[in-house]
Amino acid sequence: MTGVVRAAPVAPRAARRDFLPFAVPGLGPEEEAAVLDTLRSPWITTGPKTHQFEREFAAYLDAPDALALNSCTAGLHTALVALGVGPGDEVITTPMTFTATVNVIEHVGARPVLADVTPDTLNIDPACVAAVLTSRTRALIAVHYAGHPVELDALRALAARRGLTLIEDAAHALPATYRGEHIGSGSNPVAFSFYATKNMTTGEGGMLTGDPEFLNRARIISLHGLSRDAWQRYAAKGSWRYEVHLPGFKYNMTDIQAAIGLCQLRKLDRFHRRRRDVATRYTAAFGGHEALEPPVEHPHVRHAWHLYPLRLRLDALRIDRDRFLEELCERGIGASVHFVPIHLHPFYRDKYGYRPDAFPVAYTNGQRLLSLPLHPQLTDGDVEDVIDVVLDVVRAYRR
Repeated sequence: MTGVVRAAPVAPRAARRDFLPFAVPGLGPEEEAAVLDTLRSPWITTGPKTHQFEREFAAYLDAPDALALNSCTAGLHTALVALGVGPGDEVITTPMTFTATVNVIEHVGARPVLADVTPDTLNIDPACVAAVLTSRTRALIAVHYAGHPVELDALRALAARRGLTLIEDAAHALPATYRGEHIGSGSNPVAFSFYATKNMTTGEGGMLTGDPEFLNRARIISLHGLSRDAWQRYAAKGSWRYEVHLPGFKYNMTDIQAAIGLCQLRKLDRFHRRRRDVATRYTAAFGGHEALEPPVEHPHVRHAWHLYPLRLRLDALRIDRDRFLEELCERGIGASVHFVPIHLHPFYRDKYGYRPDAFPVAYTNGQRLLSLPLHPQLTDGDVEDVIDVVLDVVRAYRR
């Protein structure tokens, strides 16, 4: 970062005996038994357990319907295809997200249009969305950054006025709520992630929720455009006949993944309680510190606490964010960055000619963000180690 003084080495706090990983999946004997049961069954790909997982996931969220897929990315892509979004269309989304959110817009041949984020939650700013709407806008993809819900009321109103579809990227947002309702409980398309680091996992995997009729189209798109999946064709009462309605994709979830997902779903509330407890302890330790800015939680939402994005107040430190991360690592604490804003990546920067300050809130915050370990497997001792190490680095490098 320009203008940052590289401080002289400081003797670090004694490192942990073992390195603390940034994220660890919460798998146990229940998942092992469920996978073995599936492997010993006559069906291991998309079949009865996948459909059971869809039903139970929809019931948990009070969603109209659910479609299990191999990733959240597949859910977003399938939703755009099902909507008929394509060349000549524009889709508005945030620069503060993982590249998959924006890549899927490119995949359908549409133009991604970025709108800056709010300074408090780093979620997409409805006022910035309104400023970039055009006659070519077909949809909005709102990302619930770190697990804090976006301002859905404002975005729904914008979408309704302009006849747009609001798609939600809820990769971070399970089991978040907005005004008492689960993210994913509405009729619009909402995509969830079950990647290895997420609040519940199937290793790789995702779910798309929404209106049943819309998901019927999405289901066909997600499996080669076929009118029936293999289980429907090969089961005792199935028929071998099928039709291809369009050139679809290979995005289906397997029963092996779904078996894990069913176990994880039953643990989700317990997982969330522990995540919230860890986040609360971090905030109690870092809140009010002149060099640290903890994340916020608005009173009308329930944060999913997928991430704990801590912001450094760089004017209070003699090192930049990258060096801060190095110091954490040297002291045995795994941390990460979520995210490098989209418009700074070479593909999007060069294709659309973005300047770094094109989205000033995302840009300035992106330089001072780091994500601390936050998962249910953290012990109280682990949490204390993270707190002690963060504060130790701050003490060593305060101006």
